[in-house]
This record gives sequence, structure tokens and C-alpha cells, in this order.
Amino acid sequence: MLSAYLSLLAAIALEVAGTSALQASRQFTRPWPTALMVLCFVAAFYCLSLALRGMPVAIAYAIWSGLGIVLISLVGLVAFGQKLDLPAMVGIGFILAGVVIVNVFSETAKH
Repeated sequence: MLSAYLSLLAAIALEVAGTSALQASRQFTRPWPTALMVLCFVAAFYCLSLALRGMPVAIAYAIWSGLGIVLISLVGLVAFGQKLDLPAMVGIGFILAGVVIVNVFSETAKH
């Protein structure tokens, strides 16, 4: 189970890097960020496939999307100066709370 979570964390980190490169690619007009985006997304999905060996797809995807949203929001703020208003931050907080609830309280997550 630990290797599934490590693979999932790698997948999330690669997806966040790929999404950051997507922003930097300026709609695919810059070749290096575009190439980095493709490599990160391919590697992210490979790592996600490894994670799915040890956990249900619903749990993996809930964690992937929840943590990905939180992390890319932070990257958007720090790297791209994209600020979020209070409703957006509250909504992201709910998403993060949902990820915690699924992992702490769900028997499905302990598959």
C-alpha cells in the first residue's frame, strides 16, 4: 500500500509540474515548456497506473484531483501571481477536507 501512495504522490507532483508547464507554454507557442508538459503528463499517468495496482481508482482519483487542485493553486499564486478570492479558497478547503475524510474514515481507502 505504501508503494501505491508513493506512486500516487509522484503522479500528482508530475501532473502539477505538467500543468505549470502548460501555463508557461502560452497555448503551445513555446516549445520547451510544451515538451516538458507532454513528458510530465505521460510520466504522471504512468505513475498513476502504478498506484492503481494497490488502490481503487475512485480513491486514487479523489486524492489525485484534490491534492492536484490545492497544489496547482499554490503554484499559480507563487509562480504566476494568480490570486484566489475567498469563495475559491473556501471551496478548495472543502476539496482538501474531502480528501482527508476519504483517506481517514473510508474503509474503501484501506483496500
